[in-house]
Amino acid sequence: MKLSDIMKENAGRFADVEITGLTCDSRNVTKGSVFVCINGAAQDGHKYAKSAYDSGAAVIVCEKDTGLDNQIFVEDSRKEYAKMSANWFSNPAKKLKIIGVTGTNGKTSVSYMIKEILENCGHKVGLVGTIQNMIGDEILPSKNTTPSGYELQSMFSLMVAAGCDYCVMEVSSHALDQDRVYGIEFEAALFTNLTQDHLDYHITMENYLMAKKKLFKCCKVAVMNRDDSYFEAMADGLTCRTVTYSVGGEADYLALNPVLRPDGSEFDLSVNGKVTHVKTSIGGKFTPYNAMCAASCMMELGFSAEKISDAFAKMKGVKGRAEVVPCDKGFTVIIDYAHTPDGLENILKTFAECEKNRLIVLFGCGGDRDRTKRPKMGAIAANNADHVIVTSDNPRSEDPSAIISDILEGMRGCEEKYEVVENRVEAIKKAVQIAAKGDIIILAGKGHETYQILKDGTIHLDEREVVAEALKEI
Repeated sequence: MKLSDIMKENAGRFADVEITGLTCDSRNVTKGSVFVCINGAAQDGHKYAKSAYDSGAAVIVCEKDTGLDNQIFVEDSRKEYAKMSANWFSNPAKKLKIIGVTGTNGKTSVSYMIKEILENCGHKVGLVGTIQNMIGDEILPSKNTTPSGYELQSMFSLMVAAGCDYCVMEVSSHALDQDRVYGIEFEAALFTNLTQDHLDYHITMENYLMAKKKLFKCCKVAVMNRDDSYFEAMADGLTCRTVTYSVGGEADYLALNPVLRPDGSEFDLSVNGKVTHVKTSIGGKFTPYNAMCAASCMMELGFSAEKISDAFAKMKGVKGRAEVVPCDKGFTVIIDYAHTPDGLENILKTFAECEKNRLIVLFGCGGDRDRTKRPKMGAIAANNADHVIVTSDNPRSEDPSAIISDILEGMRGCEEKYEVVENRVEAIKKAVQIAAKGDIIILAGKGHETYQILKDGTIHLDEREVVAEALKEI
């Protein structure tokens, strides 16, 4: 492939150069490839331009002078890389109807709901998300919520080759801020909610909001949660068609008479006065919101309420999202990904409303991430649970005990309600050991993850296995 085929406007004197590959990682450069210098949060790709040149890069794409004779200047190398990646794979996104889901919480659940509705209607669907990437039933590993521009286009290409006509993808604020989805036109873009998260990266909620808002500047229709406190700010100034959903409020799509149970939910879906009953085995206070987000999108794309209701009746839920762990000891164990203040409060309030003896929650906070949410989550746990076990999550490079100290700042005056067990495996075993008949245990923070990221590396940790082992010991 010639450079002019993938770099339409800027190839210049290198237009006829044959290109063998494309990368923004100098370690992946091979002879004849293009190396794109990207200034990232941790590393500046321009520092590795000489290394790429020495490895045989035919062209160096850069924003500033690298001193190399094969460099091409561009105004924005991130956007250029996104465009070049699309061209390298012959623009597969144009052959798919792509639905993007963004927000702090609910992205994964909504994405899986949409995938199941589409498949129930006979479509083959690709999925890009936090837990895993999928092409139909085939599962591919997922490193980031939204992959790099090149990886994303590669995945789109595989989806097209496999016969997919739709792709549902979670779109993170990082991906939007870093232009990983630049140039993609979304059939629909969905907004779930906005609460505090990723402020270690975005610094302010305003920056966080503006990053999310980018998604709605490249879609045909925006589907938005009318009940969220950030709705007005998110919808302000959009030029695309915008529709809203609400649970019991005022919106284009309404969920009425919601009934919530630990093992399921149901509500009446009301659109222009027409009501369709929706029932699903997915439990949780947040399920009507996630379901309404998915249903509103599907109806905007022409699918009937009856088909949507039929799909919900068959859904089994998503791994790590209010997931019930097998237990025959008279108490209930729930695994949930809740790792933000809002997410933790939602999951606790959901199960606080259920018939139970005690609500026990086990949680920690991730290291090298927003420290300000730690005491907030501590206070939420103390205020909404009967007993709290504070433990380690993914401490990364931080000292787990220091993270726990930050959490405990929010639990002052509630010392009788909590205990600290730093080792997460031992903490889970302790939760199981102290559980009595009728108790509900919430293991929050890890969800679908089957690993723990420590200072010295990543270890295997599947909470389902730990619970199963702990149950054998009582």
